[in-house]
Amino acid sequence: MVYKRLGSYMQRGLIAIALTAGIHVAHGEGRGAYLRDKLPATWIDEAGFSQTLPSDDSWWKNFHDPLLDSLISQGEANNFNVLMAAKRMEIARQTLNGTKAAYLPRIDFSGGWTKSRSSGAMTSSGTSASTVSYFNLGLDMSWQIDLFGKITAQARRSKALWQASRAEYAGAMVSLCGSIATTYFQLRMYQGLKSMAERHIASQGEVVKITQARYETGLASKLDVAQAMTVYSSTQATLPPIETSIQSSINALAVLLGVTPDKVSARLLENGAIPEYRMIVDAGVPMQLLRRRPDIVASERELAAYAAALGVAKKDFLPTLSLNGSIGTAAHDGKDLFAGNSLTYTIAPTLTWTVFDGFARKYAVAEARENMQLGIDSYNMAVVTAVQEVENAMVAYRQALEHIDRLNEVMEHAGESYRLSLDLYKGGLAGFYNVVNSQMNMLQYANGLISAKGDALVSLVRLYEALGGGWGEYLDDK
Repeated sequence: MVYKRLGSYMQRGLIAIALTAGIHVAHGEGRGAYLRDKLPATWIDEAGFSQTLPSDDSWWKNFHDPLLDSLISQGEANNFNVLMAAKRMEIARQTLNGTKAAYLPRIDFSGGWTKSRSSGAMTSSGTSASTVSYFNLGLDMSWQIDLFGKITAQARRSKALWQASRAEYAGAMVSLCGSIATTYFQLRMYQGLKSMAERHIASQGEVVKITQARYETGLASKLDVAQAMTVYSSTQATLPPIETSIQSSINALAVLLGVTPDKVSARLLENGAIPEYRMIVDAGVPMQLLRRRPDIVASERELAAYAAALGVAKKDFLPTLSLNGSIGTAAHDGKDLFAGNSLTYTIAPTLTWTVFDGFARKYAVAEARENMQLGIDSYNMAVVTAVQEVENAMVAYRQALEHIDRLNEVMEHAGESYRLSLDLYKGGLAGFYNVVNSQMNMLQYANGLISAKGDALVSLVRLYEALGGGWGEYLDDK
């Protein structure tokens, strides 16, 4: 009966080795081996987007804004989220090194002096007690030989977790660069709104002077002056909220850069033009997301760690071979420690094989298998979510550009309407109400156009983020 049980355990052990090897082979097929459904060959909304492979470049440099480049460089060096992600990556690397250390034997040095007394009365009442005292020096060695690959499986799991931490670091970088660029573009948008408001305030101030002059000469009523002042004051009233948004954006950028606002305010308060928002984006093909997206890479490496953990659990059914030994000297007098007859040693190779443990290993394998299935579902969820985010970002960016084109047309008509209504009013051929309407409309459309340009830039950043940024250095299997 015992032999049958041992044979059964050995058979299960061989099956475990085969299954683990199968998992390793499946993993070696490359990213996408765990996908439930194939990804589409192209994007749904591919018009205006390049379909070549995306390059691992610094995408923010496409905006040709030196200040943005310097802000992102500063954020990469100082942002606390990135620094913490780097620390987690280093912790995972040291864990991997610690796992690999199990391949090597452990050697301990010991030395000391021992004195002991044994009772003679334990044998008979007339036996004298015995006393022993001696010095000793020695080395103890223990070594678990990786005969069945358990340490290798553990190292494979640690390596997968380290690679996942590298992908998480890349993800933190992508998120940081996207957040800095988005906040910077919003700052430029608010500054553009402020400049636009100031230009309209100056223009509306001139209209106020015209109405006052016409009122004083009896060509217009006091109502015209009141309406002109209403438009003028309402535009002035928009400045404080815009100033608040500007300062909030500067404060947000300071947090992203890991500094206090006073360290960056001087550079950011200088008004700058809104960067170019029209560009052809190298969107690649859907399957390339498996290489580009840090969250997908992290999920895939976590799945590999689950697969390795399943292999470790199955290898617990196999025997463990260890080699223990010690060598040293022991002598009553210290001067005899290195005499020929003082040498002591032991050598104890040991093979241990758990025959029965209350089915604990069986349940551990079942748990590991369920964790792996959970990892597969999480991986597939990450992939389909990434595809959705890219599709949404592409649509949002293209629609933002169309919105800007329409608003540019509206602005041309609004400007012409304002000029015509003002000329007619000056000539006494139309009432002031038309001027008020055209002033309000032109300001509204001008602000809408600036906001739309900011939205286009933000949509572009979202698209670059959805495509995975440019941090391939931390996504390669190394």
